[in-house]
Amino acid sequence: MPAHAIVVMGVSGSGKSTIGQHLAARLPAAFLEGDTLHPAPNIAKMRSGAPLTDADRRPWLAAVAARIAQSDGAVVVSCSALKKEYRAVLRAATPALRFLLLSAARPVLEARLRNRSGHFMPPLLLQSQLDALQMPNHELGDECDVLVLDVGAEASVEETVERAVALLADVFVNL
Repeated sequence: MPAHAIVVMGVSGSGKSTIGQHLAARLPAAFLEGDTLHPAPNIAKMRSGAPLTDADRRPWLAAVAARIAQSDGAVVVSCSALKKEYRAVLRAATPALRFLLLSAARPVLEARLRNRSGHFMPPLLLQSQLDALQMPNHELGDECDVLVLDVGAEASVEETVERAVALLADVFVNL
């Protein structure tokens, strides 16, 4: 079981991979790109412009959860983890897991997706991800292990990572 396990989550274009890689380097921790664990049919489906269903995501989430649980040291994972039930699958494998939800306004996300190349997730699927995203309700004590970080257009990657480290330091000792 990993010493520290952090899932950098959010919708497409929020910066999961970029922030996750930089956060892992900063900690230090291993980095796992969750998208690499998607089965080929999922990638083909997204590439065609069709959103994934819960059934499509189950084997992928199981693979992500297994890889997190198998990690020997600290690990940072990029994974959309849009719904509470998806996060529950990941938590079941690694109870000490924490989530860092990268949040941005729709125009920021759209601009990032327009400028991104070489990714199988087309910009037209952003709405389906925004519709699926279930935010935690901390005021009701809901999913207090999901920390929310605004990643607006004005912040650099380095500034965002430093803000993430500060936010996570409140949760993890020796971070």
